[in-house]
Amino acid sequence: MASTPLRLGEAGPTQAAPPSPGAGQAGPAQAAQRTAGTGHAGASDQGGPAQGGNVYGGKPQAAGQAAGGAVYGSRGQENPGADVTQVVNAGGPSPEPGNATVNLRQESDATAVVPRVPAPPAGPALQPVVRDPAASRARDEAEKPRDPAAARARDEAEKPRDPAAAGARDEAGKAGTGRKTRTKAVAGIVALLVVAAGLVGVVRPGPVKDWLASDEPTAAPTTAAPTAEASPTPVLAAANGGGTALTAAGVKKALDPLVGSAALGTKVHVRVLDVASEEVLYARNADTMTTPASTTKLLTAAAVLSARGPAYRIGTRAVAGSAPGEVVLVGGGDPTLSVGAKGQFPGAARLDQLAAQVKKALGGTEPTKVTIDTSLFSGPETAVGWDSSDISPGGQVSRIQSLMTNAGRIEPVHNEYGGDPRFPDPAVAAGKAFAKLLGVSGDTVKRGKAPTAATAASAPAGIAPGKQLGVVQSPPMVQLTDWMLEQSDNTMADVLGRHVAIADGQPATFDGATDAIVKRMTGLGLPGDEADLYDASGLSRNNGISPTLLTQLLALASSGQQPAISSMFGGLPVAGWSGTMLKRFVAPRANQIGQGVVRAKTGTLSGVNTMAGVVTTREGRLLVFAIMASGSGNAVTARAALDKVPARLVTCGC
Repeated sequence: MASTPLRLGEAGPTQAAPPSPGAGQAGPAQAAQRTAGTGHAGASDQGGPAQGGNVYGGKPQAAGQAAGGAVYGSRGQENPGADVTQVVNAGGPSPEPGNATVNLRQESDATAVVPRVPAPPAGPALQPVVRDPAASRARDEAEKPRDPAAARARDEAEKPRDPAAAGARDEAGKAGTGRKTRTKAVAGIVALLVVAAGLVGVVRPGPVKDWLASDEPTAAPTTAAPTAEASPTPVLAAANGGGTALTAAGVKKALDPLVGSAALGTKVHVRVLDVASEEVLYARNADTMTTPASTTKLLTAAAVLSARGPAYRIGTRAVAGSAPGEVVLVGGGDPTLSVGAKGQFPGAARLDQLAAQVKKALGGTEPTKVTIDTSLFSGPETAVGWDSSDISPGGQVSRIQSLMTNAGRIEPVHNEYGGDPRFPDPAVAAGKAFAKLLGVSGDTVKRGKAPTAATAASAPAGIAPGKQLGVVQSPPMVQLTDWMLEQSDNTMADVLGRHVAIADGQPATFDGATDAIVKRMTGLGLPGDEADLYDASGLSRNNGISPTLLTQLLALASSGQQPAISSMFGGLPVAGWSGTMLKRFVAPRANQIGQGVVRAKTGTLSGVNTMAGVVTTREGRLLVFAIMASGSGNAVTARAALDKVPARLVTCGC
């Protein structure tokens, strides 16, 4: 009798099944139903709330939350699940070995593929070989007629067919559902093959002729010429200057009224560039440096991706100290380091996993104390131009140290509005969390320097001072820059700025980082002299960058000439969709045209509103722009007035 099919996920008498046979091959000794379904794993990495609510001088920054669903920054990734396969016993005893079986393979779209066995040629009846009583009973059970419908299906299967009719019937069968069929013809075919193997000159009529080797000599086999691989279709076509080009005169006419709005403030600096033609479509005070706020992070992202590469990972190590049981936690400058599984940044390196490595490496030696080594960074831990309240109670940034968890946050939470409370000493807080994981009192945590590892020749027996006990690695650099841009994380920016300095042989200080970033811009062929930096985050009001430098950097990244820095586009927030742009381009209604087609880094300080990014016009033209305004009295109206500029570029057609 027919078995009841199981739904995916139900318990049932499942068992492994061998591969389905090819045409003319003996099938597995069991009728089986194979149901294949494709289920997509529902897990998607959430990128953490995006930067929002940064308060500079009491003014809230545009709030936003990173788009979920496998989005790091605005980089989306799907995690398709594997095909799920169930093999269910069709019911009834298995036929004896050697009997071919008709298998039904049910695809996820309910298409059944039924390989049919042609009837044997007419001739004297062949007696099946009886194996044993149990096998006979199994065969008799398999040969019992089921019901009229099953009998009709069996009769249909036993009819001889011609290739055209078979093809049509097979195509029709694909739309139906599978039925388990065992026929006497199966046993007859196997017996016929056995007899034919011992006979000379046996007639091979019909399809059987094609199954058996021919007696006549055949020509030497030929090898088909290999098929050339097709060129893959690009997922995203490069900007090729498609669409109607805008004219400078038309853009000036469209933007002048918007740029001159009093809502933007007393000083406005703007530049718009056509990426394909490299034509400057609009410029106002474009070569004059002005306060960039968080658009500074564009320079930091490009510099660190250029210096380290998108795949670079930052390590946090633990080494043996000078005294037995002493463990030294060496800060490697990973701002995303997490204490445990619950962290601010998905996929971050974890102290609990590092502690497990240390315990294993120590063997029977008990940890007795924890020393933290923060010597990788030097100089002041706060920048010139930062407000005294930026760390506490503002929570806009932490002290810049080479060892911290969750970018210095007390809790791994990013608030949509307002700042995130930070540890007064992030390195000590990380050391105490690590000590707790090792079962050591937090009172033992002190600053110190990791001993130099002994050479193999001079290393004493046992655990030598300086020997590495464990290491954990950050996510790739491109993910760190994505989070930095998406959330506008100031601490991450200034830590990554230190890595530019280290890569270029400069001191890991604020001065070393900013000098290295500016030199990187010059090295990329950009006007580095149009940047004057005091930090890498843009929190310092002393920073100055021109719209020309920002637009030329974005144009270079768009060109694909520097693949490393091109990867920073994945972190640029999308208007109305992610990060600090989540709630931008909402009001007035005319600004909503920019949602989804404007990607940009925003910047907000008290009285300062900036934006630099890319926009695709309605005609398909790719433009880069930078708008930097200061002197506004109302942050909300200033941001809405600023949004009007790229929104107008979308519909300009001028």
